[in-house]
Amino acid sequence: MGLGLETILVFVVFALLYAGLARGRARTWVLLGASVLAVFWLQPWLPLRYADFILPSLTLSLTVAGWWATRKRGEEGLQPVTRGDWTALGVVVGLALLMGMNRYLAPDLRLTPSRPPAPTIWLTILVLTALILALIAWLLRRGRARWVLLGGVLCILGLFVILKTPILTEAAARWWRGLVGQDPSLASAADLRWLGFSYVSFRIIHTLRDRQSGLLPELGLAEYVTYVIFFPAFIAGPIDRAERFQKDWLALPGIKGLDAGRLGEGGMRILVGMFKKFVIADTLAMGMSLTPDLAQQAHSTLALWGLLYGYAFRLYFDFAGYTDIAIGVGIMLGVRLPENFRRPYLSTDITAFWQRWHITLSNWVRFYLFSPFTRSLLRRKPRPSPALIVFIGLMATMIAIGLWHGITWTFFVWGAWHGLGLFIHKQWSDRTRKWHRRLGEHPWRKRAWTLFAWFLTFQFVALGWVWFLLPDLSLALRTFLRLFGLG
Repeated sequence: MGLGLETILVFVVFALLYAGLARGRARTWVLLGASVLAVFWLQPWLPLRYADFILPSLTLSLTVAGWWATRKRGEEGLQPVTRGDWTALGVVVGLALLMGMNRYLAPDLRLTPSRPPAPTIWLTILVLTALILALIAWLLRRGRARWVLLGGVLCILGLFVILKTPILTEAAARWWRGLVGQDPSLASAADLRWLGFSYVSFRIIHTLRDRQSGLLPELGLAEYVTYVIFFPAFIAGPIDRAERFQKDWLALPGIKGLDAGRLGEGGMRILVGMFKKFVIADTLAMGMSLTPDLAQQAHSTLALWGLLYGYAFRLYFDFAGYTDIAIGVGIMLGVRLPENFRRPYLSTDITAFWQRWHITLSNWVRFYLFSPFTRSLLRRKPRPSPALIVFIGLMATMIAIGLWHGITWTFFVWGAWHGLGLFIHKQWSDRTRKWHRRLGEHPWRKRAWTLFAWFLTFQFVALGWVWFLLPDLSLALRTFLRLFGLG
């Protein structure tokens, strides 16, 4: 389905009905149910038979398993499964089975993109999920929580690698086609588009890692599942944190339903997001921003730079627009999602850019990759130099962000480009602190330097988008060189 105008309209109408009709604790159950249904409804049609039903089902299975594995362990044993947890499990399973019943509806009445599989496949998924939960419980009772949490992280990362590596995705699609009686020779990496998996995986890993460190609060199944698959943020983020989401979740029963201030704020945010996405970004997409075809057709360096700038702004307004819509719908529902963009193209250095661009992803990677990785380097004997630790940490972190978008050489180069830029800026800023302080004594010099720093930062970011956009390494390199009149 995707996040088009029709989907946004459905979200807004639902939010208004929710605000007007849902009361007290019923609000939490309505959000849980709506999020479960949205996982199936938002999943686009896939050429692999039954994939657009099985993949959303696996999203729910992974989410429930994530909660089961992260239950808090105290002196009296594991966090007990309450009546509310069993009710939430019944809601999740019941709604998934209800979506499976779309198999028996006419095509124009289905909420699923294609006809769901036979009930035997639903039951197989259900039984396998139950067996996994039983195995997790058996290991936890025997004090193997560390192995359960580590295994969960590795399992999700394994799926992530398969889905983000084109050659592996194509191999998986070929295997799937053979399994369901389709022609394997028609398989392609585009066959296996698991909607929302990138964001779901990071939220689940966050809870697994925080349970390992003892930072994760005690969460019921209903709030855990809703946190992971909260439908406004399911497709394009932002990546919320469980403890922040829990505060809003616990406050839902007490909020005012038809609150004009809250609904107005959310509605205005949605309108701003729609303007960014459907007016600015989509206009720039009409031949005014760089594409692989236009990269080869541009006849001059000046035209290529113009297209590159067009792509830079198209990407920002597209992504920031979606984020505004998600935040706006969340506000209307009573959940204030974290900000993800703060005017990143006004940054005067690359470090500030990454504090303003895709903020929740940057924070996630800093918490769960950069900080643990650099701490481990500090404990090594002999200890590497501080500069080497920073270099390795930044390069590993930014390459990971690049590969999060797709495991290809161009995304690798894009990540390395930003990692190198961050390292150079770190060294520069460390060596010029006194000069910067003295610069404040000369207002005009400071303004001139700020303008130059902004210009340099924007050019650096824009050049990086060449590697982000173009899927072929040789085309990306040729385009990069042509921007400087070479090649």
